[in-house]
Amino acid sequence: MKVAVVIQSIEPRRGGAETSTVQFVHHLARRDCEVHVITSSRVPSSPAITVHTVAVQGPTRNARGSQFLRQAEARVRPGDFDIVHSMVPIAGCDVYQPRGGTVPESVERNLAMIPSRLGRQAKRIGNRLNLKQQSQLRREAQVLHRCSPTLVAAVSQYVVDQVRRHYRLDESRIRLVFNGVDVPETTDELRQHDRRELREQFGLGQDELVLLMVAHNFRLKGVGRGIEAVAELARRNGPSVSVLIVGRDSPARFRRLAERLGIAEKITFVGPSERVWALYHAADVLIHPTYYDPCSRVVLEALASGLPAITTRHNGAAEVIEEGVHGYVIDSADAADQLVDRIVRLADDEHRRACGRSGQQLRGRLGMGRHADEMLVVYDEIIRGRTAR
Repeated sequence: MKVAVVIQSIEPRRGGAETSTVQFVHHLARRDCEVHVITSSRVPSSPAITVHTVAVQGPTRNARGSQFLRQAEARVRPGDFDIVHSMVPIAGCDVYQPRGGTVPESVERNLAMIPSRLGRQAKRIGNRLNLKQQSQLRREAQVLHRCSPTLVAAVSQYVVDQVRRHYRLDESRIRLVFNGVDVPETTDELRQHDRRELREQFGLGQDELVLLMVAHNFRLKGVGRGIEAVAELARRNGPSVSVLIVGRDSPARFRRLAERLGIAEKITFVGPSERVWALYHAADVLIHPTYYDPCSRVVLEALASGLPAITTRHNGAAEVIEEGVHGYVIDSADAADQLVDRIVRLADDEHRRACGRSGQQLRGRLGMGRHADEMLVVYDEIIRGRTAR
């Protein structure tokens, strides 16, 4: 089967959607697919995957993005590929997989971060003047038009619900293919080694309760809410915790927040790291009070590594968390009391370790190999339907 996968950037350092796509295409190649990636990233091909780099130029991100979409559409002419699987909205794709969720939902959830009604109104006006965003909205609406044959592969039920609500798409055009992650093999010895090494590196006690946050967009993923929860724990004389915050976003405003709340010594900004799995081993609980995540890789990885997770209902990954079994799901990033309460519950050693063991049992269900197998079923369905027509 000859498959074209279309994504504007395929550099994992840029975020979860890019990392997932890289892992996904390698799994397709292992399943005897001839994989062609169409991207603007300048990355080399490999024996298993052919990369077609689309050169884009322009004075603005909107101009470069629109240019990429037009050129990508020209590269996937009918008949050149058995399946065209696009992560971006292009005409003529067989499968549209919005790994970042739908555009209107992303707009809504970014508005939710603004606390004041006046601020949200101003942001809505700004959105109408945002050429890139308006172009994305039009493009996605065209791909998901009722007359389009494109199937949507949703990475969570949350994304399924978005497609239904924003586009009223017929059920026959939606397939739920839950997100997956590659889970490295590990041992108890390696876990203990990582825990000792990294805690020593960051000056943390071996028995100290350590919370982990991993994000590249600190504001959207609720880093401020996490810092406020730690301050509230301290105010209530709750369990003493320290926080490791991993990601490439600027920590300046969040460091100032921690200083203002009097807990700067409890917060460590790690920066971007190639050792996220080792950090899962070093921590006790992942907190991910996100305003928006179609299906967070971080939460899936943490669970599979044996790290209990706390996240929000605005995260598709919450769908695999059984309350009090793998971790907890709170109503929103702004549900401060709920976040504090769930951290307190997981401060109990026995309960926390039981949740970690339960999370590890999800490894098979959360694997990217399973995700690729389910996508191949969708591809076969499309090809059979095309043949029948």
